[in-house]
Amino acid sequence: MPAVTISPATLAPFGETWQQNQALSRTPPNSSSQLGQVFDQAVGASLAAMLGNIPIVRPRAGDLMPSQPDCVEVGPVRIVGGIRPQNFDVGYRPDGVRFIYDTKTLNDTKSVSKNWQNMVNDLATEAATVHSRFPLALVAFIVAIPAPCLPQARRLQIEGRLEGLARRVYANDPDYLAEVFSFVVWDPATGNIDSNIPSPTSPLRLERFHERAEQFYVERYGGLPPH
Repeated sequence: MPAVTISPATLAPFGETWQQNQALSRTPPNSSSQLGQVFDQAVGASLAAMLGNIPIVRPRAGDLMPSQPDCVEVGPVRIVGGIRPQNFDVGYRPDGVRFIYDTKTLNDTKSVSKNWQNMVNDLATEAATVHSRFPLALVAFIVAIPAPCLPQARRLQIEGRLEGLARRVYANDPDYLAEVFSFVVWDPATGNIDSNIPSPTSPLRLERFHERAEQFYVERYGGLPPH
């Protein structure tokens, strides 16, 4: 699987908007949802390449099956899981869910302080709703937060909680854990992703996302159709 990369030039317009408002709004241009789509498209492109350069399609709202027999869908991907129906941002489901992914962003200091714990709860519930019905599925997340919104104590707190969720290796591991997880802290002034966060040994490093995704996918589905 090719590395999931986000260039500073891609993040720069969002950084300019953030510096003007100390936040990203929910309306374009450079909205919070558009920032999420940057990560969605990067993950979708890498996944499609790993699977043999298969097509990337946009699902119709509410579709429970892909529109083509072998394609990567870049959101909203509707999954009826064991807990609740849930829309995800990227999916591969040729015979049921094999890979599912969501981007989460918190984009201002107040939102981080107020909502980060709810976000962690949502991540665990999303993983559980998929795994409780599709135990072999790979569940993947990226959480992205601007650096100025993260005082060190809060950053370490969030990083610790996310590392606790990024520990699913086997299909009989707890459903609320995820196989693939990255934590991205980006600088609005430069568009750069902070290369020092998380720590070099953390499973949350963005450069490990593709490695872990390919490893788990091959272990669970290698040699099986449609590949």
